[in-house]
Amino acid sequence: MKPDVIFESSECHSLANRHTDTTLRNKIMKLLEGKVAIVTGAARGIGKAIALKLASEGANIAFTDLVIDENGINTQNEIEALGVKAKGYASNAALYDDTHTVVDQIVKDFGRVDILVNNAGITKDGLMMRMTELQWDAVINVNLKSAFNFIHAVTPVMMKQKSGSIINMSSVVGVSGNAGQANYSASKAGMIGLAKSVAKEFGSRGIRANAIAPGFIETEMTHALTDEQRAKWSELIPLRRGGSPEEVAKVTLFLASDLSSYVSGQVINVCGGMNT
Repeated sequence: MKPDVIFESSECHSLANRHTDTTLRNKIMKLLEGKVAIVTGAARGIGKAIALKLASEGANIAFTDLVIDENGINTQNEIEALGVKAKGYASNAALYDDTHTVVDQIVKDFGRVDILVNNAGITKDGLMMRMTELQWDAVINVNLKSAFNFIHAVTPVMMKQKSGSIINMSSVVGVSGNAGQANYSASKAGMIGLAKSVAKEFGSRGIRANAIAPGFIETEMTHALTDEQRAKWSELIPLRRGGSPEEVAKVTLFLASDLSSYVSGQVINVCGGMNT
């Protein structure tokens, strides 16, 4: 019986070692351990995928949306389940004072801000000749002015820390334009110019700024398209498929982490080759 006991003990010891190795490896591989990220418009869609991806690499997450409804609460619970601190904040990102107030509260709650992802955005499409001033203003305010508001609020914090990564969510139509989306295209082109300017202004303070230009990404908005419309989109994409929010989130993680420590003022297309 003695050899059997030794065998069982050895097997248990081996399993324990493997468990310990996995635990240590998980800790070592956390790219954003102890960092704090703000993700705007993150209750659902691409923003939610980004928040979850950053959290999976150890970042504590403060996320905002116009209202923190059931979707927002579910997002917070999913983030917390990854073992990090998370809190959702109801905020109109298009309003300057609201944004500064919520950033002040986030700093009080989390102590610092290392990463800002400007993801809040809407569409109000229409041909230029039929587009109303309200359509134009609404898209510019939510998509572009909100990014200015958040950058203006977080840069003093990042300057004191002498570090920070700002990521603007642009779009392929911000790079190449699109008929029927003059307001959206203009707002997303502005996100690129804003990131490049911020990169030059704050680079000497250790703050990096970049933009991501997603292409056709499978979200709730695209699910409303007909099969025919989706097929036409796929024909324009060399990879012959739409992207996923998780694929955008992976690029965001790269720009948020030290993997991109010498990358600033750049635009990364996540479009399956669509903008090649």
